[in-house]
Amino acid sequence: MDAMDATKSGMQSVAEVVDRLTRAGYRDQFRAEGSELRAIEEGCAHPPRELVVEAFERFEGTTDPGDEAIVFALVCRHGVRGTWTVTYGPQMEPDDAELASELTVAAHPAP
Repeated sequence: MDAMDATKSGMQSVAEVVDRLTRAGYRDQFRAEGSELRAIEEGCAHPPRELVVEAFERFEGTTDPGDEAIVFALVCRHGVRGTWTVTYGPQMEPDDAELASELTVAAHPAP
């Protein structure tokens, strides 16, 4: 699956993409906790291999490499859908890079 460059798709900010995904049913937010990603509202935590990436959008830092980010649209085996926003590039935390590399990408990603 190719990353969608949010700046080229007409989206202006991470917040707009998260809002669009929330309206599309990705209502929870995931956060990294050690070797797992936790759905904040549902409270369930999963190793990344148990989560499926249904879509993602990448943001390029046009003037500041620290502005590079990816918004992942994730679903767990229990059906909880949410987003995980993570910095990438030179500023990406090693733990986040490890978690992201272990995610499963859907065979037919959502639009």
